[in-house]
Amino acid sequence: MTRRAMTGGAAFLRGPSYVLGERESAYTDIDNLDELAARFRLAPNAALWGWGAIRTTGRDLADLATDAGVATLRSASLAASSIDALLLCSNRIPGPAEGHGQFVANVLTGIGLGNIPAYGVNLNRCVNLLAGLDVARALVTSGRHRRVLVVTTDRVADGADRMSQFALFSDGAASCVVACDPGDTASYDLLGCATAQETASLEWTSQISSDLARQVNEQLLAPHGLKLGDIAALMHANLFLPLVVMKERQAGFGADQLYTANITRIGHCFAADPLINLADRAALGHVDQGCYCLLASSVPGSRIGALLRRVR
Repeated sequence: MTRRAMTGGAAFLRGPSYVLGERESAYTDIDNLDELAARFRLAPNAALWGWGAIRTTGRDLADLATDAGVATLRSASLAASSIDALLLCSNRIPGPAEGHGQFVANVLTGIGLGNIPAYGVNLNRCVNLLAGLDVARALVTSGRHRRVLVVTTDRVADGADRMSQFALFSDGAASCVVACDPGDTASYDLLGCATAQETASLEWTSQISSDLARQVNEQLLAPHGLKLGDIAALMHANLFLPLVVMKERQAGFGADQLYTANITRIGHCFAADPLINLADRAALGHVDQGCYCLLASSVPGSRIGALLRRVR
């Protein structure tokens, strides 16, 4: 039921950055909000659920991905020519397979990456980014690539709902570089990635599992002699407020390790949430040099986490 990849040489996470949809709207602007709330049996209580603002875009996914990738290279003080590979994540790859090559080409060209190899991750739903980090870490620690740019990009499809039974959705993209060296700017030692899965619960109507989160915690922390209390901050998904608090507290995290302000500020940006929260919490001083933090996200039947220690 559980798989993990935690061995190998050093890998560092650098330049966590994100972009959001250019239009900010209140949750009350969602046309079918009342119908969706009734469908999912959610009381119309914004304070209870953490409903606030959402971000929407008229731009395409390649544009969002490009802006996020450029922001990461700028933040990490890296030239595009120093990147060996692109790992591109998305829940909603546009159009039929015949158009996917142009989509990838647009991102590569937009960031200035040229003819480097590009890999795609798109079947892990809102843990796509963390699955991508796991793959990127393996590519770097194995010596296959020195620096991999990881980008996740998503927007609500035209005509699709902006609410699920778990969250209100915003459009956006986030990115980082997984590298063999820490560089001279803010960076994190990517100490390990871990996955726990329950195949029978992967169907979307199943519940998010705190048991899987506890398994991931054990896999990540035990090899380093750490306990949950040693973690300065958990960078979790921005799902509905009571769901996040309940599930992560059941997984063993304390209230002081959570950060729920972004639930109301921007909602759930698909797989980008952990990187968004890392960038924001680092800016707020929640993750000082030497501190440990966890990036983690859950969907029904799956939990993926990554253990970081800030080194710069």
